[in-house]
Amino acid sequence: MDILILAILIATGTYMLNAKEQRKRIALLGSHLANYQIEKLMEALTDGYLRALGESTDERRQQIWSLLSTTESQLTEQFSRFAADFAQINEADARVSRLSIALPFAEKLLPAATFDMRKALAIHARGIAHVVQNTGHLAPKDRAYMMTAELFLMQHTCHWFCKSKTIATARMLARHQTPHEQLVASVSPETRKAYMALIQGG
Repeated sequence: MDILILAILIATGTYMLNAKEQRKRIALLGSHLANYQIEKLMEALTDGYLRALGESTDERRQQIWSLLSTTESQLTEQFSRFAADFAQINEADARVSRLSIALPFAEKLLPAATFDMRKALAIHARGIAHVVQNTGHLAPKDRAYMMTAELFLMQHTCHWFCKSKTIATARMLARHQTPHEQLVASVSPETRKAYMALIQGG
């Protein structure tokens, strides 16, 4: 019985410490995001892509692609500024545990098993910009698909920073029916290479 009580106390303490750390991370990320309209622009863009892909005529699709170019430019500019803004925080506050589950103080106790959120956001900023600039000369449909993957992978990273990799992956599956592996496979080769090197510690 004593062992059971001890296990319950440890589990409760771990949960409370995790919750405290996660609230701190959510507040930190939210305080920077509050200065931008990134989430609103993301929603407008992904909804616009779906509308364009659902049109039956090339003429109507082209009209929507043209209208979305302004939103793409705004999102690129705002996310680049956000990443530069977030890059100013202390390194200790930017460390993200590579462990699948959240453990209290894992970033401090296991620094080798972490990555830098500031670098992750810089990778996402470059990836978004490259797709908008269409450096790969993709067709509109393929570019929309890749841009959506870039945005969802960035969203996954933000959830990972605030909670854990497991929770971030579960949220992607619940909201977008897309596993993490598929997101990584669908972004640009440049983003994928840099992202994998960062999260794997290469």
